[in-house]
Amino acid sequence: MENVTVKVIEEYPVFDLESFLEMSHETRIGGASLERLEQLWEKWSGELSIREIQAGKISYLAVWLPKSCEEEVERLWQNSASEGFLVNNLAQFLCMSAIGNLLPEVETSGCAPSPRPTESLRKALEDLGLPYKSPTSSLLSLQYAVVTHYPFRGGCEICHLQDHCPKGQGRAEEASIVLPGFQSPEA
Repeated sequence: MENVTVKVIEEYPVFDLESFLEMSHETRIGGASLERLEQLWEKWSGELSIREIQAGKISYLAVWLPKSCEEEVERLWQNSASEGFLVNNLAQFLCMSAIGNLLPEVETSGCAPSPRPTESLRKALEDLGLPYKSPTSSLLSLQYAVVTHYPFRGGCEICHLQDHCPKGQGRAEEASIVLPGFQSPEA
């Protein structure tokens, strides 16, 4: 197996309401909801993990929120579908904001392409508590997690998940946000 090193990256994305509204396809958010989102952003920003993983000649960026974040979103989803939708979007937005700050090309390309999961990458992610769903899966076990090349190496054309991605299959008009309980059976 290749020599693997892992480096902690300190990145603290700032909540950009306009970009969040655009991603969520919302035009406005009530004051109480906005206050709740700001509180969660502050909390989850402190729980966000960002690592650079160097495996041989290839470097990756891993960004994720802990399982407790998923559980909190699910709990809020059970109380209110509209609040669940917003906080689900917030968790995704937080991860993508961190990636966007470190890899601005991701915003231009519209994708943080998933790398082919090599044995070294699988082992490094497992050691970090971010394993793939199974030894043959290319999907991560945590809902709010992204692994991509670092530095940026290309968009959809290099993505390992291209055959399974609506955008990669020319169906970009399909939803890009996956709501809890609506993951595909193979996920």
